[in-house]
Amino acid sequence: MSNDANFDLIIHAERALLPDGTDSVKIGVADGRIAAIARGGQDLDTAASAGATIIEVGADQVLMPGLVDSHVHVNDPGRAEWEGFASATRAAAAGGVTTIVDMPLNSLPPTVSVAALDAKREVAGPKAFVDVGFWGGAIPGNTADLRPLHEAGVYGFKCFLEDSGVEEFPPLEPDEMAADMAEIAAFDGMLIVHAEDHAVMAEAPKNSGPKFADFLATRPREAENVAIARVIDAARATGARAHILHLSSADSLDQIAAAKAEGIKLTVETCPHYLVFTAEEIPDGATTHKCCPPIREESNREALWQGLIDGTIDCIVSDHSPSTAELKLLDTGDFGAAWGGISSLQLGLSLVWTEAAKRGIDLAEVVRWMSAAPAAVARVANKGAIAEGNDADFAVFAPDEEWTVHATDLYHRNQISAYDSRAVRGRVVQTLLRGAPVDFETPTGHLLTAR
Repeated sequence: MSNDANFDLIIHAERALLPDGTDSVKIGVADGRIAAIARGGQDLDTAASAGATIIEVGADQVLMPGLVDSHVHVNDPGRAEWEGFASATRAAAAGGVTTIVDMPLNSLPPTVSVAALDAKREVAGPKAFVDVGFWGGAIPGNTADLRPLHEAGVYGFKCFLEDSGVEEFPPLEPDEMAADMAEIAAFDGMLIVHAEDHAVMAEAPKNSGPKFADFLATRPREAENVAIARVIDAARATGARAHILHLSSADSLDQIAAAKAEGIKLTVETCPHYLVFTAEEIPDGATTHKCCPPIREESNREALWQGLIDGTIDCIVSDHSPSTAELKLLDTGDFGAAWGGISSLQLGLSLVWTEAAKRGIDLAEVVRWMSAAPAAVARVANKGAIAEGNDADFAVFAPDEEWTVHATDLYHRNQISAYDSRAVRGRVVQTLLRGAPVDFETPTGHLLTAR
């Protein structure tokens, strides 16, 4: 701990979530970084900090690290009417998220070359209210672009093994995925995979209509299970780091656990919608709840929670995948034709904490799954934990406050939500980015480069 730091900000909290447990703290912040932490009633040396701003965290509140959401579709430029950087990053900040990593597809152009990455950064820079990093994309024919994208600072590369839903981001065949993994392994990059197998999907029913059960049948668990097995095989053969996106099928937990035990460099995420909803409760025609892979049965949900508890699943991220209301086909409720995606960037912490508390899971564990763990998976430096030297990114959270979600109150560009009218527990009271409270009128976020 520094004894002579000149702090810009001092935070007092009786409950702070630190990497090794919950404690009372006094935190000194200088130049946007955590300069010193005094624990357990100890004092900071504040002799040189008479002008520092003081923040007192309420006794009924918890100071936590800013969350890291490594799975966000912003869609800007090109489809900013779905979601833009200003609206997305405001929503993130309102939900306690201080860092997002943007997905490479749904924007035009997709982030599959350095030129496209430059275009994305140019748009994001003036609009970001939180810090923003970027994933690159792996599509047929762009293997030669992967290393330049890595050198330009993307955190890894996303691919699909099934149709992505947009023609400019086609899927890889399994042999193409393996070839790209070999290339990515050469520079210690990571391939992140939408794991649904095309061959299995081709044999599944089509044209689901308004019945959720019919839609669920179009994307069977087997499609995920087979695709994940392909990812594991390719990661084993190449030595590459591989990451399974938005795990929905709990049937794959055993093969994932076995792969990790074998030493394969595999990580896995799941999302709030798979931990909150069950297939049994989704009304027919409720296309607000359509996502791919789909929400599955109650028993599957409970198995995913167990996968988090035992460490098979590494982290929880939003897969914030917005669209316009028109693309959701709310008038017809046709699951087969509606856009697949659920918007939850602003709501993730409250949603997950509500469900975790019912299961006796500690808030510190929830926050680890949503901050330190995704930061570690994506290798986002200096984020995700209250630790000296890290960026001074914080959320102040009232864990016992109960409230009801209203879609029209959210910052998301399109205020339609699967969670509309849902009662939740826990509210983000304040978010600080690099030591400053987020000003929802003035963008102050930084563009991040992977190191």
